[in-house]
Order: sequence, then C-alpha cells, then structure tokens
Amino acid sequence: MSHIWEEEWKKDLRSILMDLREEQFDTTLELLTKIPRCHKTGESKSREKMPQIICEHYSLLDSIAAISDIIERIPRNDEPVQSLLRPHVEKMRKEREKESQGQKRKREERDDVPTDVAPLQSKILNQQRSSQPNMDRNTPSQKISICDVKSTGILETQFIAAKVVQKSGLRTYRTKAKEKKCLFYLGVADETGSIKMTVYGKDHDKKLKEGSSYLFRKLIQDESGPKVTTSSIVSQTRSVDVPEQLEMEAQKLIYPESPVYSIKEAKSAADRTEVTVEGTVTDIHPVEKVKVKHKQEKTKKQTFQLEDETDSIGICMWGDATEQCKGLSPGDVIKVSNMKTKKYYDNISLDSTGYTRIDKVQSVGTHNAKIQVMGIIKATKKETHLEAEFNQQVHTLVVASRLLANAFGFDLKGDFKESLLNKMPLSADAEIQGQKITKITAVEEM
Repeated sequence: MSHIWEEEWKKDLRSILMDLREEQFDTTLELLTKIPRCHKTGESKSREKMPQIICEHYSLLDSIAAISDIIERIPRNDEPVQSLLRPHVEKMRKEREKESQGQKRKREERDDVPTDVAPLQSKILNQQRSSQPNMDRNTPSQKISICDVKSTGILETQFIAAKVVQKSGLRTYRTKAKEKKCLFYLGVADETGSIKMTVYGKDHDKKLKEGSSYLFRKLIQDESGPKVTTSSIVSQTRSVDVPEQLEMEAQKLIYPESPVYSIKEAKSAADRTEVTVEGTVTDIHPVEKVKVKHKQEKTKKQTFQLEDETDSIGICMWGDATEQCKGLSPGDVIKVSNMKTKKYYDNISLDSTGYTRIDKVQSVGTHNAKIQVMGIIKATKKETHLEAEFNQQVHTLVVASRLLANAFGFDLKGDFKESLLNKMPLSADAEIQGQKITKITAVEEM
C-alpha cells in the first residue's frame, strides 16, 4: 500500500481526532478494540500521537474502515469531519473491490481442476481441500466457517452456523437522516473461531438469546465484521459445539475486561482509568433522569455503593446500563467490569462505559426484621420507596404499595403518601430480600 497515502491518512486522522469532543474521543478509543488499554489512558492518550498508534495496530484499510464506522455511530456527519474522511473511504472501497475480485479469481482457479491433472498434483489439491474447515460432504455448499469469514469475508449467498456466546445491551445510533435507531453486538463462535457481529433492530434483539445456536443468512460485511440487518434471515438450529477457549474469546469481543483493582487501588488510580472491581452492595438509589452536557434529552442514571475489605466507592450507571441494576439488592456480592474512574474535587466514583457488565458472585438471602418507617422517598399506586430503621441503621427499602396499604389500613385511591406521612413513624414486622420488602405486618408500639 502507498506510503504517501498512509502519511496523508495520518495527517487527516489527526485533524479528525482533534475536532472530536472529549466524550467522542473517549468513545472512539473504546471502540478501537485492537489498541491496548495502556495507550488509552494517561500520557499515552494523546490526540497527536494516536494516528500513529492506530496505524501500528490496524492496517491502513482496516483503520480507515474502523474510523468511518465509529464516526457514523458517534455521530459526526458534519462537513468538517466528513470532508477529511470521505476521500480515504472512497479509495479504501476501491482497494477492497480489487482485493475481492482477486480472491474470487483465486477461488475459481482452485475449484477449476483439469481432468488431465497429474496424479501427484491431484493428490496435493485433494489434501488441501480436505484440510479446509467445513468442506466435508455433509456440509451444505453455501455454509462458511467463522475461520473462513475472518480470512476471506462472507458473500450474501453464504451463511454461518454459530453459537451466541455473548450479547451486548441495546444501543442507540442516528442515521444520516438523523433518525434514532437501535443496534447491539453479538460474540458468536463455532468450532473454528469467534467473531463479533453487529445486529440492527429490536426484532432481532427479542429473538437472539445467549447460549443458543443460529443460522445467519444474507449478511453484509465491512471492516468491522459481519452485520445482521433487517434483510438478513436468522433461524435457530441445533447446538453448535464450541471449544472453551473460543467461548472465552467470544465473550471478550463484547466485554473486554479491564484490569481488576481493589476499591482502594481504584480510588488511587488516575482519572478515567479503566477498572474492574468486586465487592458487596451496601446501598442502592432509584433510577433518575438527569440533564447531561451535549445531550438534548435527559439521561437515565442509577447509583449504588460498593464495598470491599479495603474501602467503599460510589458506582454510577448511565443510560441503558441502568437495566443491569434490576434485581440488584444490598448484600449482593458482585463484580463490575469495565468502569472508569471519575474524580470531581475530593469525590472519587466509578462511571459505567459501553462495555460495563455486572455479574452476581453471590445473591443476598431473605431475612425477617422489625422495622420503623421514618420517611417516604416516593409513593405511587404501584410501589413505595421508603426510609426505614432496623439493626440500628437507616436503609432505603422498596415495597408494593398494595402490601403497605393492607398492612396499615390505608386507601390507595386517596392521597396515599399524605396518609403515610400523617401516621409516621410506622412500626412493622417485615420479610426483606435485599432491598425489597416481600411481606409486611403492622405492629403497635408499646
């Protein structure tokens, strides 16, 4: 590939990166998964040096394709950025077309075996064919292995049979027409390899389940890998056997785990350091919607406190990541992967990223306690968030409003919250699972 073209690309890429806002630059680095994490933090995280680092870990064509995909997803479709990117994308597509035509000719030459080929040459050809994955007689002619997809790409007439090992949450993006749509990612694997798929649309999200195997047909592909679109056909199939090592690889394609830190170490790390921590949930706050800089719509936010034997820290989950907090209770031991440290004056917390994942190590059990309701955070006809004292500490608990009304003889049709406030403090025997009251009975004060 032309050295002059590569230098021109580095120059224009530097200008593109310099034009990105801080959060856009951070997202770009997160999505460039081939770049080691050591280059994404501290002094190594330099916009001036990043074009060279990108080209060291991606080929020229791969780097152009990757940046083009990221710029579309951020999105930065404004002319200052697109005018720098567009010429390189067009040139990259022409080069890919040449490569594709060359590969097609090689496949045609490989399959065109003359009838008068010498016996030794025929034997060598047969050995080469038998060594290739998925070329046995029982394999459909259009099926292609993941190993072959990674080396030669996939045509629309070919399909993959693979197991969904890992699935990301739904993410939003905007089309060139500024229309808001959804996508998610799959880490899939077969017996030959693993690969990351981009899947567009909520319909596919409902259908595709982790641990199940599927046939993926009518895929399209660019430098970021195969893509499942609304025109693709996905059907469930019999289980695909995947070696354990390839399953682990597929998982890391979606959630590449950052280094594990103790909470004390995480709080001592530099700002925006990527960390994984493990500990016990001590407190959880309800989901709220807050105004975020550079966004017109309010963003969902949920916080909880995590504690290990070294220290405690606040965890802040943003946007779709708040869905992972459902079912989480104080007392649960969890592992929170791929967070970023955030320093604001003397306060240090952890923010979720696009790759954050919460895994339960140990769930909290059910216990009985005598509680005293001290305050009401929120009360609706469906559920009530309250402050209650038990075991000489005040806790935030959630209870179905129907259970609370039945226990204390309140009417849900009236001003339920006002009725609660007028009779406080309220004493009760409660069965508590984590942060949720599952049973409650009023107790008269002596």
